[in-house]
Amino acid sequence: MKKVWLDAGHGGTDSGALGNNLREKDITLQLVLHARAYLEHNYLVDVQVTRSTDVFVSLSDRANRANAWGADIFVSMHINAGGGTGFETYRYPSQEGSQSSLLQKELHAEILPTMRKFGTIADRGLKTANYAVLRETNMPAVLTENLFIDTTADGEKLKNATFLREVGEAHARGIAAYLNLPSTSVTFYIIQSGDTFYSIAKKYNITVQQLQDANPGVDPTKLQIGQQIVLPVTTYTVQAGDTFYSIAKKYNMTVQQLQDANPSVDPTKLQIGQQIIIPAV
Repeated sequence: MKKVWLDAGHGGTDSGALGNNLREKDITLQLVLHARAYLEHNYLVDVQVTRSTDVFVSLSDRANRANAWGADIFVSMHINAGGGTGFETYRYPSQEGSQSSLLQKELHAEILPTMRKFGTIADRGLKTANYAVLRETNMPAVLTENLFIDTTADGEKLKNATFLREVGEAHARGIAAYLNLPSTSVTFYIIQSGDTFYSIAKKYNITVQQLQDANPGVDPTKLQIGQQIVLPVTTYTVQAGDTFYSIAKKYNMTVQQLQDANPSVDPTKLQIGQQIIIPAV
């Protein structure tokens, strides 16, 4: 499963930019929380955030924590200042054509049109900068500057809760496009004799926490045979010409992994329109 690190700029004693009765640290946190919620609800992905509350985290700690966790990408969200207007994105210099550059393009292409649903937004471009969180991270990393906090027109948009939610979600969609994340759908599982949340999670290559999050009303210590629970996995609809081999290849997994996730499916008798489970790998 892909691992995404979301970084809300500033925090705690570091308010970031100020303007129009707004604080950068508050807005960046909202963007990150919206992005995380959208990713976790719609995709099979593991998400960590630098902060989920108003606390200070040093620049090096932000990068070090993402590196230690083994994040596949790092996205830092900020609000600009200085009297300008518009949206821009940054990657580390000398990375033209790199994975960071590709991530930057996906994010920019998703976020800017979303912002423009709320009015005129200047495109300030895809830029480079020697920022610490871009320099010290070991994975593709991009920093977004989401309008200017001290410009009246931009500030009004930054006070709009719907705008912030949609921009946060646009970050999530850009990330999903770059990583080609599989989408989640509601799939049910019937409890069998001997099942535990651990054994079910292991079988479908998801975490126990993900299984618990998908089933908040279920007590893992009191599972009943025949009980129905939700599996936070994606499904695939069989098309003409499909085989387990071609489907496994498409999702970058082994045939055995696909068979393990679909024990009741006969690979030699696939039917067009049949639904099969795609486990996270």
